[in-house]
Amino acid sequence: MESGVDTEVFEQLLATIDRYVDDRLIPAEREVAESDAIPPNIVAEMREMGLFGLTIPEAFGGIGLNVEEEMRVVMALCRASPAFRSLIGTNNGIGSLGIVLAGTDAQKQYWLPRLASGETIASFALTEPEAGSDAASVRTRAEKVDGGWVINGGKRYITNAALAGVFTVFARTSDEARASVTAFLVPARIEGLSVSPSEPKMGQQGAHIHEVYFDDCFIPDDALLGEVGQGFAVAMRILARGRLHIAAVCCGLAERALEEALRYAMDRKQFGEVIANFQLVQALLADSRAESLAGRELVLATDAGAQVREGSVHLPPLSGALLT
Repeated sequence: MESGVDTEVFEQLLATIDRYVDDRLIPAEREVAESDAIPPNIVAEMREMGLFGLTIPEAFGGIGLNVEEEMRVVMALCRASPAFRSLIGTNNGIGSLGIVLAGTDAQKQYWLPRLASGETIASFALTEPEAGSDAASVRTRAEKVDGGWVINGGKRYITNAALAGVFTVFARTSDEARASVTAFLVPARIEGLSVSPSEPKMGQQGAHIHEVYFDDCFIPDDALLGEVGQGFAVAMRILARGRLHIAAVCCGLAERALEEALRYAMDRKQFGEVIANFQLVQALLADSRAESLAGRELVLATDAGAQVREGSVHLPPLSGALLT
């Protein structure tokens, strides 16, 4: 397992998050759902606790959790509404990991401390109307010009886009099948970049998604993230860890659902006794507990860290990226 933080320090962090979830986040869930916003005081508290920099290396102001530690923290945090995790999730995963993996020294020095502190929010701009899971089919295009690139196109369902200070943008730079997509770090406040109002969703109020538009957006050469034509490999390396992160989110939600089910079973009465005494209800709760534990152990056992390491890396060719 890749190195992380001291065991005692990590357990203290985990205990702090457990208390914070119970004392602050769960009681705020109704307010977040009704207002479709996370209260500013909770955002400030999460910054103060260092939650925006959980996985960012210590050298850049983060806590530097390894993959297993990250998963355990996410499971604990997601006993509360996933909207809270969504606020910090892009800074800890898909928004910062590309910089950690493929960024230049200058990119790391500039962006990572800002992301770790929560001063800047990062967004991951890959998905398009015709390119979701098929990440290699993006139509947003970046044309090489003197001194940089000009980006045109649009992205859809981009988490935290309205809050973002920087986007990791994937754009087509050629028509060659294996080297057609390139990654760029695009500051939010540049001419030609605009963000739509928040898209309505069926759930997870308080977490927002938007469309992002690029209209002749000029970015300098130093905005290139990794090598030209290696954007798909960058995306796959980022998403490999991101998918494990989302699995941990589901495990935390499952644990909370089971807690609520057990609490209800201990309170609800039928035929003069609580339904938790009924054999069928007990069996349902036991099966749910077994499935929850199995999901947790599977997430923790997955060796996502084998191909994801901190620092600059040589990105593999496309076929290798699909295996990471």
